[in-house]
Amino acid sequence: MKKQIKNTIEIKAKQGRPVNPNSERQARLALQAELKASGVEIKRGRPVEETSARQARLALKGKVALGRKVDTTSVRQQRLAAMELKRASGIEVKRGRPKMVKVEDVAAE
Repeated sequence: MKKQIKNTIEIKAKQGRPVNPNSERQARLALQAELKASGVEIKRGRPVEETSARQARLALKGKVALGRKVDTTSVRQQRLAAMELKRASGIEVKRGRPKMVKVEDVAAE
């Protein structure tokens, strides 16, 4: 006894809103695709105003130190400098809470 399998083709309706090929948006998208294919650079986003205060601030970023100055005479900065000196000389620097020493009592037999 042979089983016959029928090939069925399912046709699904397109989902979403139908596209109007004559719309202004579709014309703009087609133009952009055409320009992109030809290698022309497409302008995107808001243009940068080179003379703005923000652009001047961004240009200085990394060149000028921002924030508060470090007080090298403070106790914390002296402690950090001492730790860095120990690290540079190869001495092991222990940080944080010291390890708790456990005492084990051996019961007499």
